[in-house]
Amino acid sequence: MQLSVILSFAKENLNSSSVYKFANDLLLNLMNFSWLYLWTEVIDNTRNPDFVRKFVLDFFFEEKQNLRFDVYNVDSRSCNISKHDFLGQTFCTLGEIIGSTGGRLERTLSGIPGKKCGVIILTAEELSNCRDIATMQLCANKLDKKDFFGKSDPFLVFYRSNEDGTFTICHKTEVIKNTLNPVWQPFTIPVRALCNGDYDRTVKVDVYDWDRDGSHDFIGEFTTSYRELSRGQNQFNVYEVRHGMEVTLLSFKVESEYTFPTSLHYMSPYQMNAYAMALKAVGEIIQDYDSDKLFPAYGFGAKLPPDGKISHAFPLNGDNDNPNCVGIEGVLESYFQSLRAVQLYGPTNFAPVINKVANCAAEITDGSQYFVLLMITDGVISDMVQTKEAVVNAASLPLSIIIVGVGPAEFDAMEELDGDEVRVSSRGRLAERDIVQFVPFRDYIDRSGNQVLSMARLAKDVLAEIPDQLLSFMKSRGIEPRPALSSSPLPQLHRHI
Repeated sequence: MQLSVILSFAKENLNSSSVYKFANDLLLNLMNFSWLYLWTEVIDNTRNPDFVRKFVLDFFFEEKQNLRFDVYNVDSRSCNISKHDFLGQTFCTLGEIIGSTGGRLERTLSGIPGKKCGVIILTAEELSNCRDIATMQLCANKLDKKDFFGKSDPFLVFYRSNEDGTFTICHKTEVIKNTLNPVWQPFTIPVRALCNGDYDRTVKVDVYDWDRDGSHDFIGEFTTSYRELSRGQNQFNVYEVRHGMEVTLLSFKVESEYTFPTSLHYMSPYQMNAYAMALKAVGEIIQDYDSDKLFPAYGFGAKLPPDGKISHAFPLNGDNDNPNCVGIEGVLESYFQSLRAVQLYGPTNFAPVINKVANCAAEITDGSQYFVLLMITDGVISDMVQTKEAVVNAASLPLSIIIVGVGPAEFDAMEELDGDEVRVSSRGRLAERDIVQFVPFRDYIDRSGNQVLSMARLAKDVLAEIPDQLLSFMKSRGIEPRPALSSSPLPQLHRHI
């Protein structure tokens, strides 16, 4: 399966001065460093959150690796961070955290004038090379009744012990409502997240009764270790948490985490694959020029369930009537879900997706909308003749095509579509404009393994030609920028994937 992303810039009543403003803003944006954004989970109704989600970062002693931590209070389901309450921020380097005593750094949050924003505690630990993954299931009996009108809503919290004797949360089970004898669903956790490869390291488990207001009632606790858990269901893995209340290990299974070097779509829990990196690098910059943050995203080159039909333009979210994904994060989520549902398959045809986007672009050629199609591919192309014709036809439309090649393959075919030196032609017709920009991702991979730097380099180069391509279309149609009315702000451009 390949990945295509349609990035369009559109807005009702969009005047052409906004389009020209976009071109200038984008050029300035490309000169700035791009942050890699990572989010924790949301913890409801608490002023002292203990976040579960961990982030794996490559540490380089000889480099200054800047980090910024922003804290927000989530008030809605909006993906727009500006819709939520800013609570404070702090800056540090990865080296400062690692170099702190016990790998624990405490920093005061700031950013709101005249207000104390609280404290954030950051911890870091070197990961072992253990690649095993554990799957386990637990149940409990005769738990304490905590709710006045019902029974209890129990859940478990797992903590990994640190070398300095402190504990770090590493997993929460789901909440089982209204029961004193819960059976939790099986869950999977990397062994190094549970004990960092030290099989005898203490694992602490707390039992809580969930409350809507976030003040969960503590029921009890017990301690164990990976070595004990790995023995599976037996009399030693029945743990008393308080006065006859017991938690029992029902099952425990360990599997080695195998990698698939032949699949560029392999989803590692520790880092993004090349497809996701390319999408995130380009998308996070260009999405700033889109107003509704809804992007149609398509895959091509796969068999689809339930009948195994081969498709060359299927919506990643599985909805043929509405292929839009919310934001770049929504596109990534749909991509990962699609990988679990479809079977990668050939041939790899480019023309269907290009023609689909070209048909959309052909409907509005007055300069109020401009489309960018991002195609991420391993270099295999089975319909070169049809693709050339599609590019030539699209060259007269408000459309640019970015092709990012991932993997070690030779990209001669992709180079042929990039018309920098020789304009693409089909059936004796030359493309009216050069609308294709191709780059091999491997040329931008930082030798030290710094993903953020790799993504920043890629985004800068693949987006560098977009402003000129946009302006060339406007000039070819005689569309001149109109001055914006001083009484009303310029409308924001929006993008679709």
